[in-house]
Amino acid sequence: MNTTEVPLDPNLRWEWIKFQLRAKGTSLAKLARELDVSGPAVKNVKRTAYPRMERAIAKALGIEPRDLWPERWGSDGNPHRQRPKRRESTTRVQVQKHNPAYDLGHRKTGTEA
Repeated sequence: MNTTEVPLDPNLRWEWIKFQLRAKGTSLAKLARELDVSGPAVKNVKRTAYPRMERAIAKALGIEPRDLWPERWGSDGNPHRQRPKRRESTTRVQVQKHNPAYDLGHRKTGTEA
């Protein structure tokens, strides 16, 4: 895909992205289901930087995220972030398993006979 086709105006760019996704046989809703996120989560990328969704949309279109949102990505390929120390990962948070060492059992009140 020719990256010079990508509109610079954010509103036109968003409509262009949706059109290109439909032309490739997918949509924002399908991407949301594939990524196991809500529909609004994918649409948040329209108004704010969301590197995970930016990468997913760009991958579906077959181009680089920095070509779609050049103002959000540095020349080195790293996203501009407001929280730079935040880890960028697609793994889910692991739920800690129950630790029986913390079981205290029944609390004694001192009123037992």
